[in-house]
Amino acid sequence: MFNSTVYIQRRAVLRKKFHTGILLFLGNGESPMNYAHNPYHFRQDSSFLYYFGINDPDLIAVVDLDEDCEMVFGAEMSIDDLVWMGRQELLQDKCAKTGITRLASPDKLQGYLKQAKQKGREIHFLPPYRAENKITLSRLLDLNVHQVTDFSSTDLVKAVVAQRSVKAVEEIAELDKAAAISADIQLMVMQTAKPGMYEREIAAEIQAAALRSGGNLAYPVILTVNGEILHNYYRGNILKEGKLVLNDCGVETAMGYAGDLTRTFPVSKKFTLDQKEVYDVVLNAYRHASGMLAPGVRYLDIHLESCKQLVLGLKDMGLMKGDAADAVAEGAHTLFFQCGTGHMMGLDVHDMEDLGEQFVGYTDDLKKNTTKFGLKSLRMGKALEAGYVMTVEPGIYFNRELLDRYRLAGDFSEFINYEAVEKFRDFGGIRIEDDFLVLETGARMLGKHLAITTAEIEQIREESH
Repeated sequence: MFNSTVYIQRRAVLRKKFHTGILLFLGNGESPMNYAHNPYHFRQDSSFLYYFGINDPDLIAVVDLDEDCEMVFGAEMSIDDLVWMGRQELLQDKCAKTGITRLASPDKLQGYLKQAKQKGREIHFLPPYRAENKITLSRLLDLNVHQVTDFSSTDLVKAVVAQRSVKAVEEIAELDKAAAISADIQLMVMQTAKPGMYEREIAAEIQAAALRSGGNLAYPVILTVNGEILHNYYRGNILKEGKLVLNDCGVETAMGYAGDLTRTFPVSKKFTLDQKEVYDVVLNAYRHASGMLAPGVRYLDIHLESCKQLVLGLKDMGLMKGDAADAVAEGAHTLFFQCGTGHMMGLDVHDMEDLGEQFVGYTDDLKKNTTKFGLKSLRMGKALEAGYVMTVEPGIYFNRELLDRYRLAGDFSEFINYEAVEKFRDFGGIRIEDDFLVLETGARMLGKHLAITTAEIEQIREESH
């Protein structure tokens, strides 16, 4: 946990956005894999962590504006818990560390909320993303389980997003730490990957390194020789000479803050000429995008410029043609780049995505395009502010299924040289990604330098063989 004053101040800031009612925060519970006592790795709800800091399951917290009180509803360990889990820190003491002095039994919450509703008091809650929390809210507030999300509080969502988006000093330190550890792991992978290894062997080492750091993985490892598949979790392939390895992985610190880095490197000691040429196109787009990061700049414009740079590079390679800006406007670049250039980061690797991408990445005046291929995957479009933490992650992906579909339909033939692209059918994909903090002017990369040019990566691969 941070110092108690951090959580007290966070809640105080939130309280100022509301004049009356109850702010209700559900923590997460244990989620069984195949039976109740064999759960998945526990991960606390990020907004609960942000305001209350307690990383225990089955807790619910309220900020009661009318009664001017804050309390946590949860149970101390039972004798069975003590037998199976051993003596842990008292929940009452954990609450005190976040400035909460009132702890109530969970069975008191329903009556507490019922009385509030009878008095006509508004109960604000965030949209639930877990089915069990949706059921809990349905029971506590006497709502149809299928309509719970409809009754969630837009005002609370907007207030939480505004507050969590701008990272405080203590958060930046955690995010720097997550990025630095993630960079160390990325370097370890480049140093140890060898022809003949299974992808899963390397993924296992990444998992082990994350645990050794005192934290865990921020998301499942994407370690693949088929980098054209954006989120490829299959790890049964063998590394072979001449192929590329795309490694997208990040550590979550013990405090819950995420890192998210990607590097692509050759299985061999060196990139082939084609691999190097495509890599440099991606690197150029990365440098343009990261160089644009600054307060007031719309991330949508950064994304479009990054796409334009990809098109210009692909034109130089003979794979695309025509005006680059027109190609991007029409969506021709999506044959090679189907996703967004980046997203916000913090306590979630896709920060606050559970609260809705329109609220997190866009504004009332800038609506997300939810239908156009490519743009519908851009999680962030609005103007940046100092204190935002963003990823920059352009890529080029030669997806065979997409190539066949576009070519058969004759899509974007005025922009794409299909005969030339066909030679890259089995190329795979390349992504380069780092995490950045937006400053009052410009931005800085979080963590530490990690080999990024083909020369740097080839030197590492040469020394590792």
